[in-house]
Amino acid sequence: MKQKLTLLICFFCLTGSTLFAQTPQKPNFILIVADDLGFADLSLNGSKQIPTPNIDRLAHEGINFTQGYVSAPVCSPSRAGLLTGKHQVSFGYDNNLANNQPGFDPEFLGLPVTQKTIATRLKSLGYVTGLIGKWHLGYEPQFHPLKRGFDEMWGYTGGGHNYFTSKPDGKGYDAPIECNYKTPQDITYITDDKGDECVDFVQRHKNEPFFLYASFNAPHAPMHATEADLEFFKHIKNEKRRKYCAMVYRLDVNVGRIMETVEKEGLTENTLIVFISDNGGPVDSNASINAPLNGQKGILLEGGIRVPFIMNWKGKLAAGKTYDNPVISLDFAATFFELAGGEVTDEIKFDGVNLLPYLSGETKTKPHESMNWRFTVSAAIRDGNWKLIRLPDRLPMLYNLATDISEQNDVSLQNLDRTKVMLKTLGDWDVSQPHPLFLEGAVWKARQVALYDAKYPLIQPE
Repeated sequence: MKQKLTLLICFFCLTGSTLFAQTPQKPNFILIVADDLGFADLSLNGSKQIPTPNIDRLAHEGINFTQGYVSAPVCSPSRAGLLTGKHQVSFGYDNNLANNQPGFDPEFLGLPVTQKTIATRLKSLGYVTGLIGKWHLGYEPQFHPLKRGFDEMWGYTGGGHNYFTSKPDGKGYDAPIECNYKTPQDITYITDDKGDECVDFVQRHKNEPFFLYASFNAPHAPMHATEADLEFFKHIKNEKRRKYCAMVYRLDVNVGRIMETVEKEGLTENTLIVFISDNGGPVDSNASINAPLNGQKGILLEGGIRVPFIMNWKGKLAAGKTYDNPVISLDFAATFFELAGGEVTDEIKFDGVNLLPYLSGETKTKPHESMNWRFTVSAAIRDGNWKLIRLPDRLPMLYNLATDISEQNDVSLQNLDRTKVMLKTLGDWDVSQPHPLFLEGAVWKARQVALYDAKYPLIQPE
């Protein structure tokens, strides 16, 4: 009897071990965000000046979304939508984060504490979560990333940083690096330093499901590049453009380091890597190029909101494919949540969708039949291939993106019925949204409108 009992116990131990070993680990997620990257400034998208082999490889071995959008044309509201999976306008985050304006409560100057980030949701599902780099979603203690679902942080709460240095008592771009798991090292070149920390995070957490928010500030101002990278681009005569190219190149190098680490640790088949820019390139300030898209950061022309958008997951997503239906950055949170085993309910829901069924062909419809944007004084709607933009100082503008990707031909007056219907649909959505929680300075309103009248490069430079 004792021998039978021993054999039975051994059987269950072995069976249990086998079952446990066969239980797949939840997938890891790496969300890589560039800052102010021009649509055209990847060799993947036709750049003849900037080689980006690592970001290109992410796309060539994964899926490149040709019509990928963000939910806002500037950093902070775009990231609020990205990290919550909800349109930021739906919770009053219309404006970029700036100094508090008279009449507003500074306690609300940041990502509302009522909104859960994807980090919070994944943490509840057993993930370790880390932010490396830029936050830009509030400076007050209640908005701090360590209170918004992140277990670890190496970075800064502001919207940008000096690339070569920080000061212990510094403010703004000179702010000290914050870190809750070690004493941060002195900055060498911050893009490389972020690469170091991303590599370290993956190595330390390779045996547990993780979410890494790799939040780079390249190529956001200030325009700082290493001497070696500047030498590499010395043939580019425009000094600002040369610095910009060098900054994007160094970003690509560190994307490659993250990819190499995932491969070295044997995690490629269990890690979904996403790459996106938080908005289009600010052509007027950092010499970026969004060609063939018109416009830039800060406005709702395609150059402000259509961005590089890549998903890579070896063995799970088809390699070397493009996806041509419109998608939006709000989709990432929904995708991560459901892949991690989360269930969408009446209490837990997103404005984005899980993209995997659309990519696999399981779902035959488009992820989004229409999309809306609102940013301070402007608003826009895309319905199929038609896009309407509403501004305070002119008639609405209507473009057919199927034949006019560069938005050169306003056909609103030739299509009055469509213009009226889309304007009404946009207006109905607009008035259903809450008041903004905070505003930028009034000067930005006039500047934004003026950007619609500027001329932008629509072809790639040699």
